[in-house]
Order: sequence, then C-alpha cells, then structure tokens
Amino acid sequence: MAHLSQRSAVRFLTGGAGFALAASLAPAAVMAQDGTSAEEATSADNGNVIVVTARRREERALDVPIAVTALSAEQLQRSGTLELTEIAQEVPNLNLEVSRGTNTTLTAFIRGVGQQDPVAGFEAGVGLYVDDVYLNRPQAAVLDVYDVERIEVLRGPQGTLYGRNTIGGAIKYVTARLPDETQVKIRGTYGSYDQADLLVTASTPISDSLRIGASGARLSRGGFGDNLNLDGVENYNKDVWAARGTIEFDNGPLFVRLAGDYVKDNSDPRQGHRFLPGVLTAAPVLDSVYDTRAGLNVVEQEVEAYGGSLNIALEVSDTITLKSITGYREDKTTTPIDFDSLPVADLDVPAIYENDQLSQEFQLLYESDSLSGVLGFYYLDANAFTAFDAALFVTGDLISLPGLNAQTLGDVDTETWSIFGDFTYDITDQFSISLGGRYTNDKRTSRVLRTTFIGGFSDLFATGAIPIAITSDFLGSETFKEFTPRASISYKPNEDHNLYFSYSRGFKGGGFDPRGQTSQAPDADGSGSVSADEIFEYMSFDPEIVDSFELGWKASLLEDALSLSVAAFKSDYKDYQVPGSIGVDTNDDGIADTFAGITDNAGSASINGLEIEARALVGRDFAGPGSRFGVNLAVGYLDASFDEYIIGGQDASDVASIQNTPEFTVNFGANLGLPVASGMVDILGNVALQSDSQQFEFPTPFIDQDGFALVNASIVYTDDSDRFSIGVHGKNLLDKRYVVAGYDFEFNTSLGIENNITGFYGDPRRIFVTGEIRF
Repeated sequence: MAHLSQRSAVRFLTGGAGFALAASLAPAAVMAQDGTSAEEATSADNGNVIVVTARRREERALDVPIAVTALSAEQLQRSGTLELTEIAQEVPNLNLEVSRGTNTTLTAFIRGVGQQDPVAGFEAGVGLYVDDVYLNRPQAAVLDVYDVERIEVLRGPQGTLYGRNTIGGAIKYVTARLPDETQVKIRGTYGSYDQADLLVTASTPISDSLRIGASGARLSRGGFGDNLNLDGVENYNKDVWAARGTIEFDNGPLFVRLAGDYVKDNSDPRQGHRFLPGVLTAAPVLDSVYDTRAGLNVVEQEVEAYGGSLNIALEVSDTITLKSITGYREDKTTTPIDFDSLPVADLDVPAIYENDQLSQEFQLLYESDSLSGVLGFYYLDANAFTAFDAALFVTGDLISLPGLNAQTLGDVDTETWSIFGDFTYDITDQFSISLGGRYTNDKRTSRVLRTTFIGGFSDLFATGAIPIAITSDFLGSETFKEFTPRASISYKPNEDHNLYFSYSRGFKGGGFDPRGQTSQAPDADGSGSVSADEIFEYMSFDPEIVDSFELGWKASLLEDALSLSVAAFKSDYKDYQVPGSIGVDTNDDGIADTFAGITDNAGSASINGLEIEARALVGRDFAGPGSRFGVNLAVGYLDASFDEYIIGGQDASDVASIQNTPEFTVNFGANLGLPVASGMVDILGNVALQSDSQQFEFPTPFIDQDGFALVNASIVYTDDSDRFSIGVHGKNLLDKRYVVAGYDFEFNTSLGIENNITGFYGDPRRIFVTGEIRF
C-alpha cells in the first residue's frame, strides 16, 4: 500500500464527507463514499488492514496517532450486536451500562473518567455523538444498533478537533450514507424471551445528485423477569418504535445531508433486585434477580426522543473545505423508580426528565502537501429539567407525618461556546508534529426548588398532598472558562510502523447540585447565620481537569497479516466531582426523614494504564480456497487511585476507589470463515472478561461486582452476491449473573427503613436468529 500522509487523520476525526472500514476478518473491499473501490489499495494487505477514507481519500488507521477503535457495520452485524452498550466488550478500558432504574439512560466511563448520575446539573465525562451532533444528556442515549455505518471510540480527552470538549473520550455513532441506487433492506430478529425485531430500510436516488432514504424499526422483547406485585407488568422487557429519515444532495464540491430520527420507548419500568429482607414487612429476598415486587405506579414508564441534523460541506478549493453542522434534539422521560422495590412506599421516586438542545458547529479544514488541520467554532444552548418526588411514606408514619414526601425540581440552562483548532505539520516523510488548543466559555444557570409535602405524592404526580416547608429555593449562575491544549509528535520509520507521543488536557464544567438543600448549608464563618455566599458555595462545585500523556505504537506486521496497536498513558485528574445524597434527620429522632444532595470536588486522582489491540489473520485457504481463520485481542489495564479524597474534612483516599473502573478488561475472539455453497459461513466466538469493580467510591456489599467473564458465539451465512444473510447468535452462553448498577440506601447512605439496597443486572443467556435480505 502506498504511503498516505498523516494529514488525512484530521479529515477522519472531523467527520468528512465519507468514511469506510475494512475489518480484519472480512474479505470484502472497502467502498469510498463516491462509490469507488479501495480494493486496489488493499490488495496486498491480506484483508487485515483497517482502512479509513475521508472526503474520498484513503488512509490506514495505523497512520492516525490517537487511541481509537472503529467497529464497522459488518463487524457489528456478524457478532449480533443489538445495542450500544455491547461494544464495551470489544474496546479496552471502556465501560458502558444502562443506568440504574432506567431502560435507555447511558452510563459511560473511558479510562476511569465518566459520570454515573443522570440528573440535570451534571455534565457527561464521555461525549456521545450521533452523526457529529453531540448529545448533551444521557437520557435516551442507549442507542439501538441499526442502520449504522460505524461506531468509533476515541479514548482520552477530546476537544481540539470537533464538537464539545469531553474530558474522558468520545463515542461516535455514524449512520450509513445513502447508496447510489435504489435499495430495500429487511432485517428481522427472533429469539429468547419472545424477542421479535423488524427493521425496514429503503432509499432511492431522485436525480444524479439527490437521494432520499428512510428506516423504520420495531424492537420488542418480553421481560427477563416479572413484577410480582403488578399484574401484566414485566421487568427488563423492551417495547420500542424507531424511525429515521435522510435526504442527501451531493453535487461536486457541495454536499448536504439532512437527517431526522424519532424513538418511542414504552418498555415497562426496570426495577432492582433486593439483597436484604424487609425490616417491617419481612419481605424475603426473591429467587430470581430479574423479578421485583415494586409497587410504584403513579406514572407510566415512557421515553420519547427526537432530533435532526443538517450537515453541509463545501470544497472551496483544493486546500480548503468549509463545513457546518447544525443539530437539534429533544427528549422526555417519565419513570417510576421504586428504590425499595416493595409494595410499600418506603422510598419511591416517580421522576420526570426533559431535555432539549440546539448546537451549531463551523469548521474550516485546510490541507496542503505538508500542513493540514481544522479551525472551528462550537455553540450549544441546552436545557435540562429534572423533577421527582422522594416518597418516604413509611418513615412519615413513624414520625406522625403521614405521606411524607420531598419534591425536588432542578432546572439547568447550559450555554457554551468555544473556539478550537488542531494542525499537523509534516516536517519530513517520517516526522510530524501536531499542535492544538481549545478555549471554552461554559455558562451554567441552575434553579433548585425543594418542597416537603405530607399526604402523598406532590402536585406533579397526584392531588391532595399539602406542602409544609420549602427547604431549597436557589437560583445561581456561573461561567467557567478554560484553555485546553493538545500536542503530539509522530515518527514513522517506515510505512508499517507509527510511534507517537501526545499530551492533551481535558475539561468538564462545574455547576450546582440539583438535589442540594440550602437549609443544610453550614455557617462556615461562624457568624451565627448562613450568608448568600455560603449557600452559593455549598450548592456549587468546580470544574474537573485531566492532564493526559500517551505513548503509542501502531504497526502492520507479517505482510499485513497482523495489525497491532499499543498505548500507554498517564492521567492526572484534578478536582474530581463526586455527586451523592445523604439522609437527613430533621427532628433528631434517629430516623432520616429527608435527604440532601452533596456534591464536592473531593480531590485528585492518578489514572495510569495500558491498552493493547491486535488482529491476526492466522491462516488463509487452509480448508479450501476462500477459507480463513483469524483472531483478535483487546486488553485494557488501569492503575487508578485517589491521591486525595476529602470528605467530612478527612482524607479518605486510602479507602476510596474510582467507580466503574475495573483493573483489567480483556476480549479475545476468533473467526473461522468457510466457503459453503455459493456463500461464506463465519463461525465466531469471543470471551469478554473484566476484573472487580465498585459502583461507588466506597465499598458497598452486594452491588460491587467481582470479576466475571461473558462467552458469546455466532454462526452467520452470507451469500456471495451479498443479497441475503442469516445468523444464529448466543449471548452470555454461561448464563452469568452480574451487577451493572445499583442503589445503596443502607450502608453508605441511610434512607428508608426497609434495608433499601438494590441491584440491576446484565442480560441473562439469550439465543436469537437474525435474517436479512436486500433488494
């Protein structure tokens, strides 16, 4: 393969007009977005080179000096990947889970950096992009994998190349471009727990330059368990309708893409498994971890999300391209979260989440023989609203306040703008340097209103309750400004090796605790009264900063039969944000009758690690012409620890751990391809392991997960004309039970009296069949 300049890396990372992948174990040629084939460029690579094309120019991923994993639609389809969280099994040091008590809210961590709490007021540590549009909130972010072209995972701080600054990394979900000819695709899935999915995609050219397309999906599955208290309500089921439409105009130097999508999720509430018997009710622990006795039913579980994007790219000369990315998204979620998971209202939380955002990004991309780069401007105007009751009815009865309830409203406006740039200069054919930077102006305005009611649920969800006290009425605004630089140097001794060293700084804005209770603010100066400044200090928290250093090596060995990527990194994490809640005893009777949010910048941490990704084509034509056998390996190691963790004025760094950060993540897979009849049978298997991990900073019995392994396998037949395929897939074949999220209101926070500690589990063993036909 001819040597390709590093300057195309900028095009790849800024999402140019086209991008394609050749997976290591797939023989198919990569197609550029203009319909031309990259087969000639990869004819000598043994099919084991990942090729990226950006604005009709091809580049090997080896030449990109960033830790990035790219998963193509073909890889995802062959492995039976159905939703976004499953890709964490294939990417080192990536943790993706469905957030506790939800069906579609995403918890994401990369290299120990993320955000678990989904309420308004807390920024994500990992950025999620859909067609280059940043999703500001985690609700409705557990995306189903359909009509996708690729998913990219970029590890480490991002922000000088595109979009929103993200402190931990970025996940890019890219939908497929429309083909040049009329095409209809029907894909169905049927399997365990009455899973029945149907996807229909159709597109057609209107003229030589105009194409339209649409997709519709019906995704359904019965529950893994049942609600034993509410007839007809399942637990962990799926009931989703989704649609997507696209219009593309491509005429020489001008490319325009208008896309919109809609999702409606009517799945039943996902309730947790109790680990301890009830105190007053003596309710026993259920045999099945997927069953529940949750009784909260004052609101229906419902998620509705929709949005659109307009992408415009104009090549004004051979060296300059202008790009505009406009995005709008809106979602609303209502959910009954039963913390005690019992018929009694010991700790029941009906909740409402409403989010909307408008973003605009402009980019100027420059490319000459030795200099390439991007200069951009990004603007985001977003609102996040969270409202919920915390019904402590049993506790209220004990203290003569029947139907005790705390209503919390958090309304957060975010207005941010930034200027960013990143340029690469090829000093010689072997040496390149990159310099980048971003200036961010992040304004956060928060309204927090907390009201105590008696007599039942508040006016948001019912009638008849009486407000008796306002414990927070706070309005605050603050602007956070930060310059975050990036620099790297790359050395390529030859076309098969790339050594690089990089430094980048990540930034996540501060804000105000949306569950904060101003009546709990301390009299810090001892004046005898709590001032407005002391309340502001109590409610607010500062931004986080990560300084990350990375040394990497990418190689293509054994005549491209082996691709290898190794990255060692060191991260210094400052002003670590820790959101949480504590029970509050307002009348000194020994029973916590309400709660207060506490969010602090607890201290600093060091997160160092190593990542290894390898793909090898072990054999070709060994079982007849066209046969092949390949293996792949992904290993992540993290040495993550707090240097300082101040809580209650004491340093607890010796006992605190960084949440959702297993020391090891390992994925090993193999693929045997055999020609059968007029097609190819792929037999795939993989084992995904992770070591022990904690849900919170301090150990919590039951919901902290010991190390475990998941075993998956697939058999897929694809005909040579690529007109149809059929596959059988098995997930979690050993039927392992493992906790992915949980609530602790017993050991680290005491609230309610029924031993309220619950866990949420990953999927049990599932077997399903997929079939696809293309016209």
